[in-house]
Amino acid sequence: MRERLWGRGERLLPAGSTRAERGAFGEDLAADHCRRVLGYRQIVRNWRHKRYELDLICQDGEVLVFIEVRARAEDALVPGFYSVGRHKKDVLRRGCRSYLKQLRNPPKHFRFDIVDVSICKWGRGVVRYYANVPLFNKHFSVQRRKP
Repeated sequence: MRERLWGRGERLLPAGSTRAERGAFGEDLAADHCRRVLGYRQIVRNWRHKRYELDLICQDGEVLVFIEVRARAEDALVPGFYSVGRHKKDVLRRGCRSYLKQLRNPPKHFRFDIVDVSICKWGRGVVRYYANVPLFNKHFSVQRRKP
């Protein structure tokens, strides 16, 4: 897990923000963290297909990275990492499969990461990055079967 405090000399989340604004703020911080700190290349943000949504899809060298962003209040009872339960992982897995199926040449390697953004009452965000969270079983493959 990597952690970084944001907000000093940068934009802050205004007081009285809506849930959607807090979520967008968290996604902004997560995308910025992935680009500036980790050196990822962002491919798409908020990808949607049918009922599925993937917050961030990035490229880390030759690895495709699916990233779920969880923006939570600093005093939340459950941290963002633990708020991704079995049902949410099932939905994310189906979304990742949908994204991979639409690619002409799917990557050989991909993984799932979680970014937990903890927002304090002064509008600053603490980013915690969890890499390679188990989402796919070890036999999952995107190689298409020949008819």
